[in-house]
Amino acid sequence: MSTRDKEFPDLILHRGRFTTLDRNRPEATAVAIRQRVFTAVGSDAEIVPLAGSATRVIDLLGLRVLPGLIDNHLHIIRGGLNFNMELRWDGVRSLATAMDMLRAQVAITPPPQWVRVVGGFTEHQFDEKRLPTIDELNAVAPDTPVFILHLYDRAILNAAALRVVGYTKDTAEPPGGEIVRDSAGNPVGLLLAKPNAGILYATLAKGPKLPPEYQVNSTRHFMRELNRLGVTGAIDAGGGFQNYPEDYAVIQKLSDAGQLTIRLAYNLFTQKPKGEKEDFLNWTKTSKYKQGTDYFRHNGAGEMLVFSAADFEDFRQPRPDMTPDMEGELEGVVRVLAENRWPWRMHATYDETISRALDVFEKVNRDIPLNGLNWFFDHAETISERSIDRIAALGGGIAVQHRMAYQGEYFVERYGAQAAEATPPVARMLEKGVRTSAGTDATRVASYNPWVALAWLVTGKTLSGLRIYPQRNCLDRETALRMWTENVTWFSNEEGRKGRIETGQFADLIVPDHDYMSCPESDIAGTTSLLTVVGGKIVYGAGPFAKFDAPLPPAMPDWSPVRAYGGYAGWGAAQGKEGTPLQRAAAQQCGCAHACGLHGHAHARAWTNNVPAADLKSFWGALGCACWAV
Repeated sequence: MSTRDKEFPDLILHRGRFTTLDRNRPEATAVAIRQRVFTAVGSDAEIVPLAGSATRVIDLLGLRVLPGLIDNHLHIIRGGLNFNMELRWDGVRSLATAMDMLRAQVAITPPPQWVRVVGGFTEHQFDEKRLPTIDELNAVAPDTPVFILHLYDRAILNAAALRVVGYTKDTAEPPGGEIVRDSAGNPVGLLLAKPNAGILYATLAKGPKLPPEYQVNSTRHFMRELNRLGVTGAIDAGGGFQNYPEDYAVIQKLSDAGQLTIRLAYNLFTQKPKGEKEDFLNWTKTSKYKQGTDYFRHNGAGEMLVFSAADFEDFRQPRPDMTPDMEGELEGVVRVLAENRWPWRMHATYDETISRALDVFEKVNRDIPLNGLNWFFDHAETISERSIDRIAALGGGIAVQHRMAYQGEYFVERYGAQAAEATPPVARMLEKGVRTSAGTDATRVASYNPWVALAWLVTGKTLSGLRIYPQRNCLDRETALRMWTENVTWFSNEEGRKGRIETGQFADLIVPDHDYMSCPESDIAGTTSLLTVVGGKIVYGAGPFAKFDAPLPPAMPDWSPVRAYGGYAGWGAAQGKEGTPLQRAAAQQCGCAHACGLHGHAHARAWTNNVPAADLKSFWGALGCACWAV
C-alpha cells in the first residue's frame, strides 16, 4: 500500500439507509471507515468519491443500517466457556421439537459428558405451555446425564444425572434451595431455588468442563452467534462460579490474539459469602479500573457486591427479605470501591432491596462523594418512583433487562396484572432523566437475542404474547434502539466513543434482515443480521453479504450441539413442514431430499456459515434418518 493509499478509507459502505442516532445528522446513505472509526458519514455523492485504489467498497442494496447493538448485562465470559456444550432451546416454539433435539443430541453425546439445556427459555414459549417431565427425560436418556435449567427457578435432572451428581436420600437439604423427594425421601430429579439459585449453580458445576483449547473455540462460536444477531458490544456482569482471573484467561487470550469480535467491558463478581470485602480489597490492589483495550477492558465491581443483598428474581416464590446485616456488609464494600474510584453495578430485583442499598450509598456519599462514578442498579423490576429520584440525585443509573418477557406470567399470577404494568417502569425512568439502558441478563435467566429484548420494549409483550404493559409504558422504536446503543455507553464509561454512526466513533454497525424501523412489530423478535461490522472489520456476513464472511473452524468437540443447531431457535421450530425458502434452497444445494423445517434449518446453517455439510452426517444418523446425501 502506498503512502497515498493510507490516507484513503479502508472501507466504504454505500447505498444504505443509515439510522445514525446522531441528532445532527439522523440519516445517511454512506459511510467511510479508516483505522477502525467512521471518518465520514453522508450521502453516496459525498462518500463514494473518497475511495482509493485499496478501499473496499460494498453496496448495501438499499437496506437499513443501524449502530451495532450493545448488551448492558451479558454473561458472555461464562457463556463462552460453555456454549459448545449446551443445547439451546432459546426461541424453540414447541416442546415436542425441543425433545426431538434433546433425543438426537443424547444419541451422539459420548460418556461421561452431559446433555445440558442451560436457560435462555421459558415454558411459556412452548405451544404446550409446560416443561418436560422427569419420566420423559428418563425415556429419552436412560444412560446419558441430562440437566435442564429453567430460568433460575428450577433444574430438572434425569436419573443418570442424579447418579453422577451423587444426590441420594442421605443428601442434606441445601441452604436456600430444595431437593424435591418422593415419599421415601429419595430425590426425584427436581431442584428448586427457594429463594436463591445456589443449588442450581452448584449442581451444574459438577458437570465436565471443556479443555482450554475447546473453550477458546467455544467462546469464538458464542461471539459469532452474537454477531449473527447484531451484537457488537457487551458489558459482562460476572457470574456465579466465574472466578477472576482464572476464568478470564480464555477471553484474555483471544484479546491478546486480536480475535475478539465483541467489544467487552467486564465487572468483577465476588464469589465468597462473608469474604466479599476481602475480594475487593485484593482486586483494587491488583487491578486498575479501565485497564485493557477498546475490545477488553475493566469496568469495576459487581453485579454481586455482597451475598446478603442478593434478591434472586424467582417470581414463583415470595419476595425474599434481606438479612439485617446487609447494610453493614454492603457499606464495607462500597467504601472500598468509592475510595478506589471503582464504579459498581448491583443486582437488585425489588424496591425493598434498592431502598436499603440507597441508604448505604447515601451514607457513603456524605463521606466520599460519588460524583463521577458511573454506578448503577441492575434489573430493578419493582423500583419505586422515590427510589428512581434518589438514584438520580446520587448520579447513578439503572440497567434493565427483559426478564419479564420470560417471567411476566409468573409475576401476574403472584402480584396481579395491574402491578405488572410498570415492572420495570422503563418509560418513567427515561421521563425522569435517569441514565437507563437495556440488555438481556443472558445466558441463563433469559436469551441473549437482543431482538427479543427490543420487541419486549416496543410491544410490552412476553414470549407467549401476553401483553403486560399498556402502550404508555412501551417505547417507540428509536428510543428502544438508543437503549441498546448510545445509552449503554455511560454504563461502561465510553460515551462519545461508540453507540452512534458518527464521525470519530468506533465503526460498529449492522445491516439487519428486517427493517427494524418500519417492519411489523411481530417481525422484530425474529430479526438477525446480514452484515455485522466491528471496528471496520466484517465479523459476520450472510445472504447477499455471505461472500464477505470469514467463518470459524467447526465447533469443538465434534458432538457439540452447535454443529447441528447453531444457537438461537435451534432447528427453527415454527418453520412448518415445508421450511423457509432459504431452508429449501440450502437442503437442495446439499443434495438432501428433506427440505422440511427440521432438516432444512440445519442445512441452511451449514450452507450460509460454510460449515461442511458432511459434519451433519452423524447427527442425521442419530435421528434414524435415511438421508445420507448431505
